[in-house]
Amino acid sequence: MNLIKMFVLLILLSIVATPVHAKIRAVGKGDKMNFDPSQIPADLRGAFEIMKVKCVQCHTQERTVIAIQTGIAPVTGQPFDKQATKAYGIKMLRKPKSNMTREEVKQVVNLMNFLIDEAAKP
Repeated sequence: MNLIKMFVLLILLSIVATPVHAKIRAVGKGDKMNFDPSQIPADLRGAFEIMKVKCVQCHTQERTVIAIQTGIAPVTGQPFDKQATKAYGIKMLRKPKSNMTREEVKQVVNLMNFLIDEAAKP
């Protein structure tokens, strides 16, 4: 393969292999990272407040933002989709330290599913 063809192939592969980042804006950096509150609809703001208070008891909000933006759970490397939000919700119900009710988990899972849908929009 000549050098020009190989160069074109590398460029095409880099374009195809580039990770897609969500259109969901985040504010802050590192441990202070969170979703931009202006992007949260009024009917999900209660869930957003629950998430801001309860989820950070065990991990930073940055972990959730990265999972939503990339579609990959940062710790496990597994896909972070609607099936994963349900599984994480069940896991949080079982953790005594989460101090979350079934209704609170349901609200936060609905919020994360909304954010996943928003991230998937072109």
